[in-house]
Amino acid sequence: MPEVENSAATQPVRRRLPDEREAVVHHFNVGGYEGYLIVGFYEDAKPGEIFIVMAKEGSTVSGLMDAFATAVSLALQYGVPLKVLCDKFSHSRFEPSGWSGNPQIGYAKSLTDYMFRWLGLKFLPPTSPPSTGAESPPTGSAPALLAGNGAGSGQTDAPLCKECGAIMTRSGSCYRCANCGSTSGCS
Repeated sequence: MPEVENSAATQPVRRRLPDEREAVVHHFNVGGYEGYLIVGFYEDAKPGEIFIVMAKEGSTVSGLMDAFATAVSLALQYGVPLKVLCDKFSHSRFEPSGWSGNPQIGYAKSLTDYMFRWLGLKFLPPTSPPSTGAESPPTGSAPALLAGNGAGSGQTDAPLCKECGAIMTRSGSCYRCANCGSTSGCS
């Protein structure tokens, strides 16, 4: 039977936030689902907790977002870097999704996509935005070529990018995403 090492040495340590702390409150709207993302900070101004308050209190979405916020807060307090969380949850695709009204984000593929892209833009250095999973150089998170109404400038028939949700632009007989570089299947 193998010897068991001292399990206390391998136990993660939770860094709790002070009783009184600074926070930022961010209002969002993704596809008609409104809410608030509240981010609490450690003394060094790094995020240590989040709260997600949905406008439809008592709904399934509200309950799931509350539980998810608790899990993310615990991850942050146990030392998971915000960049790791942003890379994991940015660009996750599920309903509700839709236009966010935030010009830096544009179309959000889900509530978690919006929240973690916003967290990345707000709290991570500009040289390390959340990745799209593609091996392309970082180009920012905002969809390219969007008019004020969310339509591509001059692109009335262009599809949305399947990778990031931006409106694609015609490139010969195909479409290319100016935001993440993916194409509609052409080379």
